[in-house]
Amino acid sequence: MALATNLGYPRIGPDRELKRATEAYWRGELGADELLGTGERLRQLAWTVQRDAGIDIIPCNDFSYYDQVLDAVAMVGAVPSRYGWNGGGVGLDTYFAMARGAQREGLDVGAMEMTKWFDTNYHYIVPELVPGQVFSLSTMKAVEELGDAKEAGVNAKPVLIGPVSLILLGKSRESAFDSLAALLDGICPTVKRGNCGSAVPA
Repeated sequence: MALATNLGYPRIGPDRELKRATEAYWRGELGADELLGTGERLRQLAWTVQRDAGIDIIPCNDFSYYDQVLDAVAMVGAVPSRYGWNGGGVGLDTYFAMARGAQREGLDVGAMEMTKWFDTNYHYIVPELVPGQVFSLSTMKAVEELGDAKEAGVNAKPVLIGPVSLILLGKSRESAFDSLAALLDGICPTVKRGNCGSAVPA
């Protein structure tokens, strides 16, 4: 039996609701709860539209407030030190500081580098990695959106950027940076290389 699925669904909204909400949040005219509520409504709408169209396995975690590579950076806690993040959950202010820069009390930083996604005109945030990079789960976005989809009765599959892709899309300011070593050290820093356990998807 053939099943229909797809890679993702446009997140901006039929009337560009996400664009208006994020820009209002950046201007201080919209609160974080309202922005997150807009995102939740748009995800629910996307799942409903796809289900009504006959899609059997519907993607989740394809939604982003800015960029899916940046979402992955936040998820694994690869936040450059200049953004003043001290561990724990990566909140909206830190997330958008990486995306757009931030000038506020105690913080004056530019945005992370962006570059084109392969041969498209879509630009993504370039992961910025350091020697000895350690990854740790720092947002529950993917898990929470899967839970929301299941609660809504959606047969969902999470869309994730795998660790190999994340490393290879990234760069370091250090000339001697070894991306493969960063992958192995970041995923299993306490385990000898070659004994890191089961393979992980790209």
